[in-house]
Amino acid sequence: MSFDLRVAAHSPRGSALLLALLVLLAGCSAPADNADEPSGSRWQPRPGTDWQWQLSGRLDPSVDAPVYDIDGFNHSKATVTDLHKRGRKVICYLSTGAWEEFRPDAGKFPKSVLGKGNGWGGERWLDIRRTDVLEPLMAERIEMCRKKGFDAVEPDNMDGYANRTGFRLTGTDQLRYNRLIARLAHDRGMAVGLKNDPDQIPSLVEDFDFAVNEQCAQYDECARWKPFIEAGKAVFHVEYELPTREFCPQARKLKLSSMLKKYELGVWREACGGSAEG
Repeated sequence: MSFDLRVAAHSPRGSALLLALLVLLAGCSAPADNADEPSGSRWQPRPGTDWQWQLSGRLDPSVDAPVYDIDGFNHSKATVTDLHKRGRKVICYLSTGAWEEFRPDAGKFPKSVLGKGNGWGGERWLDIRRTDVLEPLMAERIEMCRKKGFDAVEPDNMDGYANRTGFRLTGTDQLRYNRLIARLAHDRGMAVGLKNDPDQIPSLVEDFDFAVNEQCAQYDECARWKPFIEAGKAVFHVEYELPTREFCPQARKLKLSSMLKKYELGVWREACGGSAEG
């Protein structure tokens, strides 16, 4: 149907039709495309998004990566603000499934929820069944991330049920707890990632906005993370022991966000498709 705007402008009925047409055209206009953050929603990193993961040493904000994953306790709001000014999205690393004796809130955890060591000095698995105790403590930690301006949370030690924790944890216990952590982040407007826990990916992919994986290539598990990729969600992946030539080809094919790091997770990185940095 054709419509002469010049004629319409000179009659009352035409003016009304013109106004209706302009409203209709405005409603049909496509919003500006943002690959990582749809308007009106929390951050959503897409598959293949490059990243830097630094949990030790002095933070280097100059690494050429659009996403930084850093320790939530050890960095200030000013640090997060600076990274934002540099065009970075910033993920808040927290341990939500294990107690750490060196954290400022360590004394708030009763001994009844502390289990066996998880293999790292000063850390012990938590009894994730005790949400009456852990929910307010984790809410406080995640609120700290929000107040500092982080865009997302990386909750660590989220697969206690598959480890020797000292508690009789079940898969159902883990699902309930992981979803609780996801809700606490979402309620505060932040994205949240599923850390490892490959067996429960099918059940949890809808609850999390991205994933973080260690060593899926070494253990021949990378294909298990395809549900996240198929859902348009990034899988931030790191290897420690394999050279990049052994895992990058598959990582690129799967659209993983992959890099080689050292165990201490300092500045140094060698991203798939890029040169070593740090």
